[in-house]
This record gives sequence, C-alpha cells and structure tokens, in this order.
Amino acid sequence: MSQTLGERVRAYLGIEEDEPESVSVRDYFKGSGKAVGPFVKDYVHRLFPFVDWLPRYNLTWLTGDLIAGITVGLVLVPQSLSYAKLADLPTQYGLYSSFIGVLTYALFATSKDVSIGPVAVLSTVTGNVLTSVLASHTEWTAPEIATALAFICGFIVLAIGLFRVGWIIEFIPQPAVSGYMTGSALNIAAGQIPGLLGTSKLFNTKAATYQVIINTLKYLPQSDLDAAFGVSSLALLYGIKWSMDWVQRRYPGRRARIAFFIQALRHGFVVILFTIISWRVNVNHKTARILLVGTVPSGLQEVHTPLISKSLLAAIGPHIPVTTIVMLLEHISIAKSFGRLNGYKIDPNQELVAIGVNNVVGSCFSAYPSTGSFSRSALKSKSGVRTPLAGVATGIVVIVALYAVAPAFYWIPNASLAALIIHAVADLVASPKQSFGFWRVSPVEYIIFVGAVLWSIFYSIESGIYWSLATSVVLLLFRMARPKGNFLGRVRIQPEGGKTASPGAHSHAREVYVPIGNNNGVLNRDIDVEAPPPGIIVYRFEESFLYPNASYINDRLVDRVKAETRRGKDYSGISAGDRPWNDPGPKQKDAAALYEAERARPLLRAIILDFSAVANIDTTGVQNLIDTRKAVERWADRPVEFHFAGILSPWIRRALIAGGFGRGQPRGTALEVAPVVPGYAGDNFADPAMRAEIAHAREEPDEEVASGADSEEKGIAGSRSSDCSTPRRNSFSGSIPLLDRATPFFHFDIPEALSSVERGTQTR
Repeated sequence: MSQTLGERVRAYLGIEEDEPESVSVRDYFKGSGKAVGPFVKDYVHRLFPFVDWLPRYNLTWLTGDLIAGITVGLVLVPQSLSYAKLADLPTQYGLYSSFIGVLTYALFATSKDVSIGPVAVLSTVTGNVLTSVLASHTEWTAPEIATALAFICGFIVLAIGLFRVGWIIEFIPQPAVSGYMTGSALNIAAGQIPGLLGTSKLFNTKAATYQVIINTLKYLPQSDLDAAFGVSSLALLYGIKWSMDWVQRRYPGRRARIAFFIQALRHGFVVILFTIISWRVNVNHKTARILLVGTVPSGLQEVHTPLISKSLLAAIGPHIPVTTIVMLLEHISIAKSFGRLNGYKIDPNQELVAIGVNNVVGSCFSAYPSTGSFSRSALKSKSGVRTPLAGVATGIVVIVALYAVAPAFYWIPNASLAALIIHAVADLVASPKQSFGFWRVSPVEYIIFVGAVLWSIFYSIESGIYWSLATSVVLLLFRMARPKGNFLGRVRIQPEGGKTASPGAHSHAREVYVPIGNNNGVLNRDIDVEAPPPGIIVYRFEESFLYPNASYINDRLVDRVKAETRRGKDYSGISAGDRPWNDPGPKQKDAAALYEAERARPLLRAIILDFSAVANIDTTGVQNLIDTRKAVERWADRPVEFHFAGILSPWIRRALIAGGFGRGQPRGTALEVAPVVPGYAGDNFADPAMRAEIAHAREEPDEEVASGADSEEKGIAGSRSSDCSTPRRNSFSGSIPLLDRATPFFHFDIPEALSSVERGTQTR
C-alpha cells in the first residue's frame, strides 16, 4: 500500500505509527496562554498598587502614617547629611536625595515598611565611583557624575522591573548578601573612625580597611577637639539606645511606648545637642575650632535634567554594574524581610519599578543613587506605619528642614555625623549567632559569607560584592553539575507497635526505598537496608536531568552496573588481541580470582530510575540515557529494561518517548537524538553478532519483552487518565489504568516498577 505524504514525513523523521501520544506545543500554549486584554489590564493594575488601598484610606490609617512618617523624617534628615559625606558630596545633596524617594515610593510600593533614601553602603559605593572618575576626568563636577549615575542605574533597575525579570535577584543567596553587607559595614565604620577623632585629613580613609585601621592607630596621638564631639556623640547614641531598651523590657505598656520614641529620635537629639554646643564653642572664633558641615543652601537649588553624554557614560560605565547590584539587592532583601515579619507579600518586580522611578525622577532634583534603608525601615515598622503613604509625611519633614532649618546645619560637627554613620552601620554587621547559623545550615555558603567579609576588608566593597556574585554562581552550577543522586534499597516499615489490632486485621507494613549505605546521618544507623533483587539497579535523581550533569549521572550508572553485575559474555578465555583496546582486563596473576568473583554476580536485568525529583530533562539528558542503555547492554550482552517511576511532567514523558523509552523497544532515530556524526545514529556495537542478537530480542512479541504489560497501576473506577494530553484507548468495566498502557515502562512509583520487572521475569 502506498504511503501518504504525512506518513512519509513521519517515517523520515523517525516517528513511529504506534508511538504513544504525548503533550504537544499546542497544548502548552493552550494551557499557559493568556488573552491579551486581561494580561494588559493586570500588568497596568500591578504598576499602580495604590489603587487597591487608597480608596479605603481612613483616619485610623492616617494617624499611624503621620506618626511613623514624621518619626522617620526626623531621623532621615541627620542621616542624609552624614551619608552625603560618605558619597563625597556637599551635604545638601543628601537632602535632595531624601525627599523625592519617599514621595515617589508611596505611589509604586508594595511594602508599607520600607523607607527610601540615601544609605551607607550605596553612598560609599557612589563616593568610590566619584573618586575613581574624578581622578582621570576634571571636566565634570562630583554632583554631575552622581546624578548621572543615579539616572543610568535607576533606568536599568526600572527596565528590569517593567520587563518582569526581577527573578534574577534570586540567584544570589542570603549568606552572600549578608557577607558583603557585613564587610561593607566594617569598611564604612573603619573609614569613619578617623573623622570621629579628627584625623581624617592626615591619611587616605578610602584605602583598604586594614590599612585604615593601622593608620588610625598610628595617628591616634594627633586626635584633637573633634574627638571630644565624636566620641561623646557615639557614647550618647549607644547610651540612649541601651537604656531605652532596658526601659522597654522592664516597663511594658505606655512607658515602653514612650521609651521607644525617645530611642527612635536619638539621632536628631544628638545632632541638635552637639550643634548647639558647637555653636557655643565656635561662634566667637573667626576660624572654627572643629570641622563643621559648613554652609547648606536653603531650598532646591539644583533642579534640572541630569547631564548625560557619551564621554560621561564611558567614564562611569565600569562602575554601573556594582552600583546597580547594590541598589536592587539591598532594597529587595529589606522589603522581603519586612514582608515576612509583618505578614504580607511584596512584588519584587514592582519594587524594582519603584526604585527605578525614584532614581530616574530624583536625578532631575540632583539626587544621587538611593535605595531602601534597613534602619529607617525598622523604625518605620515599629512606629506603627499603616500604608506607604507615610512616606509623604517623611518627605514634608525633609522639605521643611531644607527650606527652614538649612542655615543651622552650618554648625553641625563632622565628628558627630561620623558617630551617626558608625552607629547606623553597626546594625548591618551579622552577629556571631547569625554567622554560625550559616555554618550550621550550609558550610559552603558560610565560606562565601566569610570570603565576602574578608574581600571587603582587605580590598574594597566592590571586590566583596563581586566575590559574592561569582562564588554564588559557581556554587549553583556545581550543585547542578554534581547532584547527589542515590542508589536505593528496600526497608519494610510498619506502624509503631509492630502488630496489627487483631489477628485477622490487614497488615499495614509497607516497603520504602532509601539510599543504600546507611551512613548519611538521616536514617537510624541500626536499620539494615536490603539491596534490590539481583540484577536490578534502582537510582533516584535529586536534580533535573540536564546537560551540566547528564554525563556525570551516566558515568555513575554505568560504573554501578559494572560493579554490581557480571558481563554477559565470558572474557576469561579471550586473548589480549581480541579484547577491546580500552579494556585490558585484569593482570594474569589476579585474573582467576577476579573472574571467579565476577561469576558470582548476577546478570543485569533492569534499571529503575526514580524521576520524582526531576523537574526538567533536555536533549543532552535523553541522549545520555540512550548512551547509558547502549553501554549497559554492551556489558550485559543482552537487552536491559529501563523503567521510570514518578514522572512529574508531560514534557519529561514526551522527551523519554522521543528517546525510545517507555515501551522497551527502541527503534529508528530514537537510538541517537543528538548525533555528533551524521549517518552513525544506530547501535554501533563492535560485535555484529551481539548487535544482531539484541536487535532480534527487541523484535520479540510484546508479552515477552514488555514486563509491565500485565502489571499496570490501576486507578479508581471511573477516573480519568493522569495525562490529560493522552486519550483513553481502552474501556474497562471495573477499573482503568492510572497511567497510559501504551507506555508500560512508565510507573507511578518504585514498588510498582519493581513488581513489573519481577513479574516480567517470571513470565519469561
């Protein structure tokens, strides 16, 4: 009978006429596709989350937001002045960066607790960028470079959020973030101690942390009056903090609430107090006796579009990645933490949109890069904030300070600002308890944490960040490439007590499959794990089967087969010349003993692969399975059954069927799904006789080869097939198969797969 065009195409492509049905690309798009209208509506709705809560705004929320917003504003003003110093910018630029962030964030935020503005780590990174660029370029001012940096980094973060690819942040684990934050905090604190003591002009405070510490001790005798202001400010900050902590623990209730607000406003109190003292000390002197902040212009003096040019972009280009990483990582980490703490879920993509808008719009007001602040967010949360609208109150406080109080900023001691910075960044240092927690959970990640701290101390903050990123990616790839799969054995378990309720009751004992070699510290060491029946290998994957790990798993399976089973062909009488070039055989003096030991092993019958932990499989994975089958059949000199248990995805089922698995009779192009040399896609066994024997065995009737043909798992009567893409082919009066009968080598679980192998052996 002549073939139709469709049949010819299917035959050319290697698609068999009786190939089991599987999921199709059309099914994928039909199931995951979304109408354009609802998608656009949902996308726009998520861009403006305030439409969900603003219509329900009420006086109770307003009271909480006003208290929290004003409290944070009174802390933000002195902190922004000090952080501008970290960025090597005039202090007013800290205020410019403060008000715009809290105002725009209220419109786009999905977190009510996060407070946006200048932060210590990002300010330090910005200062390092300015130092690097100004060392080779004098045509731009520091504010112009800083605002351009804010615009570019903000635009990048905004694009990441708009394209909804914020999931890339998840590739950096928490220990890595904590490591560079801790190292950065130590770097910043060490760099501010000279300012605290009045010795900052005697040496380079932006050198490596260990060098700054050495020079600080070296120039300690040259400390001056600034040290009295700096040390006293730092002591007072910690004195208020610790004493109010004690009051809150000792006197819960109203007194504790008052103590909390006293503690929260300690920054502003210390700055005001030492500003008054500074004024009294310096007012009658033509030259100030200590280092002061100096003149701060009132109002918004620098409102214009940022300077963006090709030459400026080229100059700051190498610094954009690290600035962007710090900007988005610090914010998302803080937002997630407070979301978990207060019982709500944030949208990382929308948070990136908020940060991006903040920096892009802020650059028009001469703001430098800013992001979420941990200390101010904690204060905002504890102050009883109800909605993101609290940021508006904070912004008003900053604007009032900028217009009404700016002249008084002249008398603020630099040493007091240094004390504020040291006091703020101390909270970013991971405690010994937290770092030990990293060690207990994952020693490898603890090494990443320690490495990030050391790189930040002995080199720079940027080096610590790049170390964190690089080692995190390497660890992820290593875990993918070298998964900890296990060869399994059986253990019979039953309910505690060991006996059924009555002599006639049905036993509840069952079999479970656990790793062989019970030394992993998970199971009871007194349990004896029974090996699978002779000639059967059971292997459980612990990772998706993809190209990074496919060859490794292939080698493990083949090595296990050779270690646990004997050759199908007796090589004891074969001469060295007839042996394969890559199999020299045992030495003559050991040959007899080794051959005798090998004869005691069983012949390989089947390999059972537990796919319950496999979420994805790719072409390389399927090809390596095919290579594994050919290698073990060459070793066994006979067909070897491959059974699969716990397949989770219809796409995995589709891929295995394409590779010739599932029915025990691989034919056609399934023998090579990814051929390296065209034309050599068959069973390339060296021995033609063995190749012919295996081909003959594969062409035997199904009842002789497919051991699972009469042992399919049964479902409840009247139920549907588990694979929605595969229609039922048979009707049953009582029960129907849980899985498709067209693929008898795919099983629901390991016990059914093992039972199928054993029944198939009995049949033969």
